[in-house]
Amino acid sequence: MQEEKVRTISKAEAAEMLRLMYATRAFEEQAEKSYMMGKIHGTMHLSIGQEASAVGSISTLDPDDYILGHHRGHGLCIAKGADLNLMMAEFYGKEAGYCRGRGGSMHIADVAGGNLGANGVVGGGLPLAVGVGYGLKMRGDKRVLLSFFGDGAASTGAFHESMILAVLYQVPVVFICENNQYAMSFPARKWTSSERLAGFADSYGMPGAMTDGNNLLDVREAVQKAVDHARAGGGPSLIINNTYRWRGHSKSDRNRYRTQQEIEEWQEADPIRRYRKLVVADGLFTDEEIDDIEKGAYEQIELARVFAEESEEPSVESIEEGVYAP
Repeated sequence: MQEEKVRTISKAEAAEMLRLMYATRAFEEQAEKSYMMGKIHGTMHLSIGQEASAVGSISTLDPDDYILGHHRGHGLCIAKGADLNLMMAEFYGKEAGYCRGRGGSMHIADVAGGNLGANGVVGGGLPLAVGVGYGLKMRGDKRVLLSFFGDGAASTGAFHESMILAVLYQVPVVFICENNQYAMSFPARKWTSSERLAGFADSYGMPGAMTDGNNLLDVREAVQKAVDHARAGGGPSLIINNTYRWRGHSKSDRNRYRTQQEIEEWQEADPIRRYRKLVVADGLFTDEEIDDIEKGAYEQIELARVFAEESEEPSVESIEEGVYAP
């Protein structure tokens, strides 16, 4: 079954998805290293281990479609085609960054590229997604929006209210829950199950699906069906991508609420390694070709690091530009 799915993807498409997953992994490893060296201020939320969810989902979109992300969104930004130099500069808080260094890790946006940004409020992007989707529908636009959120956000009022309104207005939005098993230090299994999360779709009257979020092809297939449904005017869908974050909630997280054994068991399901093995077994790539893709991705991130570190800091005189609240 998986081999049949591999054969429907061109070698160029498969290479790009591999590159994006490796670039995401490399970006976050560098982000962690830069933070530990004291070059980054504030905090960050890493998605190492979740690369297939971001890349597989966003690979279904047309270039002019949209995404709305969340605070753990480096992979989403990269999968939507971000300029890695500008993204790294934003992460470093530099003037050359996407948001002139004002947004940082949790608020990177590239409106021209279809990435409408993210925010640090759990579930905060869900009502925004309904609004954007309603705007697309009013304009008769055929574009689709992917709205990403975590399992913790699925327990908020904003989630349930957004589901009601999304169905009421039949907006062209695919809601994607990246269930990485923990809301901060609270395990998702203590308040729900993946099956119950997927069951919310039926409760609100929209199509739903649950995927192995570490299987890129499984994610891609489910999200593609939902995207096609939305683009045809069928309204919203809910997808649950079951995955796992290898690192803590943020850099202040000491990981005391889970065992090393649990982490290592999930690392055996590394989404990059799984996809690599699959395409090599299918004869689409040799190991040497994939090594070159991986090397190229890490080289891109190193160039982005150099660009960011050599870029100028925002000036004190311009620090309030773009701030509209009194």
